[in-house]
Amino acid sequence: MKQGTLRVVITGASSGIGAATAVAFARQGAHLVLGARGREGLEDIASRCHEAGGQATVQVVDVTDTAAVTAFAADARAALGGIDLWFSDVGIGVVGKYLDVPMADHRQVVDTNLVSHMNEAHAVLPVFVAQGHGIWVNMISLGGYITSPYAAAYSASKFGLRGFSAALRGEMHDHPQIHICDVYPTFVDTPAVYHAGNYTGAKLTYPPGALAPEKVADAVVKLARHPRPSTVIGMPGPLLKLGEFANPLAAMLMNRFMDKWSKRAEPVRDTTGTMYAPPAGASGIDGGQRRPDGQRNTALVVGAAVVGLAIGARLVSRRS
Repeated sequence: MKQGTLRVVITGASSGIGAATAVAFARQGAHLVLGARGREGLEDIASRCHEAGGQATVQVVDVTDTAAVTAFAADARAALGGIDLWFSDVGIGVVGKYLDVPMADHRQVVDTNLVSHMNEAHAVLPVFVAQGHGIWVNMISLGGYITSPYAAAYSASKFGLRGFSAALRGEMHDHPQIHICDVYPTFVDTPAVYHAGNYTGAKLTYPPGALAPEKVADAVVKLARHPRPSTVIGMPGPLLKLGEFANPLAAMLMNRFMDKWSKRAEPVRDTTGTMYAPPAGASGIDGGQRRPDGQRNTALVVGAAVVGLAIGARLVSRRS
């Protein structure tokens, strides 16, 4: 492999952000190993990678299976001759009041969004230590800072991922060429909205201002050359961190909003989505819900308003 060619592994690569990132790395001439549960989706994205100028091989893997992830990492290392960057992008969600969602579904979300990332890190970090360098990119999301009523297990998994990454950074301190990088996008327009479990009785949609998956992909590609601990996309970083301060009121307001939304949205039947099995066929990259270019990022505006309200309320309560 010629010097300078990036060797990249991406899980959750069959659709959405993982797929967009695979294509973005392919445009840089990267050599990729792509993993996910669905072969059709993987082969679709591998074809797009080849068209973009990269090389991609695929392997079906369930990242909640520790032994399978260990084998997948060994196969990827052998195929690539080493691993420069590993992007842990697998994620699912289930939407509904906590008590309305079966515990099996909550557990599946935590296993997929948190334990699977731990499996991946456990498999690849020894590779990085042995070769003396490597970048582990951990897809988290806005949910790593802001609690999400109607998505309690998702919140638990994302808060857990943030703590997990922080712990790994501490342990990797004596390996300066090994980087643990977190990515925190706001809402992203991917097929995930169609894959989610749904116990609200209402059709799920993204809010206005959802990001294009390619915007997140570009940020991940940049980390390959300029790794950093945290990357926030779609909202100023300091505002996201202020959201922690605003969490109690923000959560209450979001719960009220979701209560009203679920009563007004188009009704649908409950579903487990693709939590327990991959989607039939290829899902692609986009969710197809974005508005025309130039639309204001309403997600940012709403987020700023909620944070501002919460901070103001706390200041008033302290003065009274």
